[in-house]
Amino acid sequence: MDKKHILVVGGGITGLTSAYYLQKEIKEKNLPYSITLIEKSDRLGGKISTEVLDGFVIEKGPDSFLARKQAIIDLSLELGLEDQLVGTNPRARKNYILYRNKLHIMPPGLILGIPTKLGPFIKTGLISPLGKLRAAMDLVIPAKKEEDDESLGGFLQRRLGKEVAENIAEPLLSGIYAGDTQNLSLNATFPQFKAVERKYGSIVKGMIGSRKAGMGARQPQLNVPPVAKQSMFLTFKNGLQTLVERLVNSLDLVQIEKNQAIKDFFLDEHGYRIILHDKRELKADAIILATPTYATKELLKDLDTASLLEEITYVSVANVVLGYRREDLEYPLDASGFVVPRKEGRNITACTWTSSKWLHTSPEDQVLFRCYIGNSHEQDLVDLPDEELVKVVQKDLLSIMGVKATPLFRRVTKWIDAMPQYRVGHLERLNKLRKELESMRPGLFLAGSGYFGVGIPDCIQQGKDAANQLIRHLEK
Repeated sequence: MDKKHILVVGGGITGLTSAYYLQKEIKEKNLPYSITLIEKSDRLGGKISTEVLDGFVIEKGPDSFLARKQAIIDLSLELGLEDQLVGTNPRARKNYILYRNKLHIMPPGLILGIPTKLGPFIKTGLISPLGKLRAAMDLVIPAKKEEDDESLGGFLQRRLGKEVAENIAEPLLSGIYAGDTQNLSLNATFPQFKAVERKYGSIVKGMIGSRKAGMGARQPQLNVPPVAKQSMFLTFKNGLQTLVERLVNSLDLVQIEKNQAIKDFFLDEHGYRIILHDKRELKADAIILATPTYATKELLKDLDTASLLEEITYVSVANVVLGYRREDLEYPLDASGFVVPRKEGRNITACTWTSSKWLHTSPEDQVLFRCYIGNSHEQDLVDLPDEELVKVVQKDLLSIMGVKATPLFRRVTKWIDAMPQYRVGHLERLNKLRKELESMRPGLFLAGSGYFGVGIPDCIQQGKDAANQLIRHLEK
């Protein structure tokens, strides 16, 4: 078998995962393949970035992942990180929603913002009596028969009414994408909602049925550590950077080049010829592009369907981390934090009471907050100088929680063009692009947050899938 060269472009979690599973296949099958990974910046890990400071564990990017996502559990176990996994504080599992300048407990029984317990929903002050009656109409409104995609926000309002959508569901769901649910694709973000509506005729009935089935049915035995069965969210004791570091250290067969990028590339009868920014040339038999879609579009500019990637716009966000002495705060930090509906007119979109949610993230006598800024409607705030952003956050914390204390420290992190927006029709556009790639760019595979999921586990799954597809392609 001829020696073949594989190129992975992008050193975020998707690219690193692709390289890891490519290397695993090469070792297990003793394949004569070599791998090069190139990353444009001077660091690996993409948006995963952790700082450990004086007993604080500070996440500058994502802070956790869903325990039920098997891809990241499998990878963590393969890397020997089981003893590093940690779950949320069981005493701080409730959350608040801001409504008319007051924090209301999120009604128990919500599943992805959908009410599944009648009593708590009737009692909540988040929804007016008329709003509750409108939500109850979900039990009798017929299911939509058309197969076409629709917006996530449109679906929520169609089934549950405007109040439930705006006051409860949208601030919870849109926070995942920092986007406007009226533009986000239902099929690409929460396709299970459509499936539930079709099966049960009602999203509330369906979510109740799914919850009961999950409680009563025998679940498949997954290879998961105990902590993953006890907590909905997980992270690592020393932060998510632990995963990146272990991944990088495991890539002993991979040549890694940082501060490097592709200027252009060509396909001929001998494979791909790549021109790097330092004018060097590389040859590759197959490529994984684990880059943001706007960068991928430039590399595929000669393909007709590459223009479809322009539909995937990006939102910039920022987070402000503040540390306090516990004795300086009067507000009872008895939850994981709170979310803020857009119509409340605040600058922050959410605040995680990090030291309450994750007990390992601060010394016992101190407190860690992480506040989020930026969504598809409020991009100007992210452009403010760091000190101005801190003032904006402190103003909201004073108004909402009465926080007057001066922080012990502050950290501001800005992520420019970081959050891809899956607009209505997203999956259909990707399918058209995939078909042209198969015919016009054989051996080239796309993966990353711009395609089939923005969370860390989704990116890991895409990286693994791309690696498997690439190996199958070369073995033909």
